[in-house]
Amino acid sequence: MTAGPSKKRQRVQQSASTSRHSSVIPTIDCSSLPDKSSTEVSKKPLNLRRNSSFSSIAAFNDASTADILLRLYLEVTPFDSSDSEFITSSDVQIYLHSHVLRRSKYFSALLSDRWQPQKDDDSSPLRLGFGVPAAHGSMDSHLAVLELLYVDDMTEAIDSAKTALDLLPVALKFLFEDCVKSCVRFLEAVPWTDEEEKRVMNLIPFLQEEESRELLSRVSPGRNDSCEEMLQGLILAAIHNYPNMAFVKAFVAKLLKDFSSKESAKRVLKRAFETSLKVVKESLEEYSSPNFRGDHNETEAIQRLNLHTAMTNAKHLSWLVERMIELRVADVAVVEWSEQASFTADLQRAFRDDAWRGIVPGFPSVLLRCTSKLANAVAAGTILATKQVRKKLVKHWLPVLLVSKDHSPLLSSNKNLCMELEETFLRIISTLPLSDAQELLQQCLSFTRNVDDCPHLFKGFNTWFRRAMHPPQPEKL
Repeated sequence: MTAGPSKKRQRVQQSASTSRHSSVIPTIDCSSLPDKSSTEVSKKPLNLRRNSSFSSIAAFNDASTADILLRLYLEVTPFDSSDSEFITSSDVQIYLHSHVLRRSKYFSALLSDRWQPQKDDDSSPLRLGFGVPAAHGSMDSHLAVLELLYVDDMTEAIDSAKTALDLLPVALKFLFEDCVKSCVRFLEAVPWTDEEEKRVMNLIPFLQEEESRELLSRVSPGRNDSCEEMLQGLILAAIHNYPNMAFVKAFVAKLLKDFSSKESAKRVLKRAFETSLKVVKESLEEYSSPNFRGDHNETEAIQRLNLHTAMTNAKHLSWLVERMIELRVADVAVVEWSEQASFTADLQRAFRDDAWRGIVPGFPSVLLRCTSKLANAVAAGTILATKQVRKKLVKHWLPVLLVSKDHSPLLSSNKNLCMELEETFLRIISTLPLSDAQELLQQCLSFTRNVDDCPHLFKGFNTWFRRAMHPPQPEKL
């Protein structure tokens, strides 16, 4: 996007000697201009302080001292449907001074001995014509840039991004370096609207590399992975730095949902999921390790810390699983969750011990909630898991559910969660081959509470028996 010195300013300078860009080719005319074809500029001058070396000698549009009479006229293209009388009446003529115009490299080249014609009357101003694009505000922008030739400090005139963007294309056309630098410096320092940003990007190719560097840095990432790094930082901040601030998590969740690259979001969430799961597993492993079992205060403090760490990161896992399911990228989480044979064995051992109840009573519920969310997505077809993944998901996490029900009386408040997970496991079992379903269904007998309170279990067994007793006949298929 960037360009070196051989960009628009050089091309515009070349146009003074060629006919390729008619919009910037002046016409030099030593004869009188018809009064009806142009009018002296009646535009209100910019409210600028004239404390410059230029304005102390000459004033903008001062006919008494000017040696240049510049006619600005709206250009008509073959496709222009504008009224020709309006275009002619819009022409203006301005009295200018050659020593001021030379601040513009364009006019400096134009007024050099090579291009300046010999005049019969040296007392009359040199007459020049300059074509202005027939666009809204174009004439005003050209007049404003010409007036800025007469001042050193342009900060009063360039007071908004819109003004800078209106003046910059004209300053580039005139090769008016001081004005270009002032416009660019202003644009570097102020915010842009979306529309202004588009205009800035359209002008970047016409700026020199050193001029466009700061503008480009605002919209160009330093590295290819900067978006993922930003997402990673937001997720870590939401789950670690603001544990009790639900609105922060909701804000990050919306950013993830609206993020344009699904694959980037998937990679970021996968890394965060794996990190939190690793912490939960390591904390529980340290809690279950015989090396840390004892009655002294230090051991008890370590045990409490391990359980609290596991509980905190389990909550992070639950939030991450929700985001992954919401974005339909939870397939990697399901595969990882189904491979936790060692972790679920540690959970069963821990939940059979009464020590955890007074420290993190809600720990089983958090893990079962994660399992329920992933299992529901599998059963609903939101996540298309393979047969092996479906089987291992139920095989490894079904015992955790059963142990939690038997050894955690506090789970009575989560009866609906348990029943929902039971039903979901039965639905997944129904998708497995009959031999696998037979093995897993027998472990589901613990789902029974009373005969009238487990219709989902009756349905699971009846479905299996119906299929086993009435298999499809090959000749009838």
